[in-house]
Order: sequence, then C-alpha cells, then structure tokens
Amino acid sequence: MKLELPDFPLTERLTPEEVRLELACALYARGRIGKVMGAEMAGVDFFTFQRALGERGIPLYTEQMLANDIQTLKTLFPE
Repeated sequence: MKLELPDFPLTERLTPEEVRLELACALYARGRIGKVMGAEMAGVDFFTFQRALGERGIPLYTEQMLANDIQTLKTLFPE
C-alpha cells in the first residue's frame, strides 16, 4: 500500500520510518491491530514496538484484553 501525504511542515520533519511507527502505534491504540502486526507495519522488532507504545503512554495490556483472556480460559477450562 502506498500512502501519500500532503507537503506541510510536519511531514518535512518526519522520516517515512517515523510515520510508519506513528501510524502503527495509533492503529494499535484504537484496537485495530495487535502488537505483532504493529511491529511488522512499523518495520521494527516486537520489543522496539512495545517500547514505542510505552513512550507514547499507550497501554500494553488493557482491561478488555484481560476480560478476553479470562473468557478464553473459562472456555478452555470449564468448571
């Protein structure tokens, strides 16, 4: 996919790699992609992506993720 941004001062200060990382972080924060996909999209390793999320104050594990994990465990291990 090719993304073209209009020329304005911000795009002149950001490298294509920085834009990819910012986009991946934003999509992860909105719940549109996971960490593995985010790292791939940003072109960085998994741990670098997690560090970038932390630097931006984006939670690595949310209450919704915990609820999903609990539901999965209940399905796998019914009482």
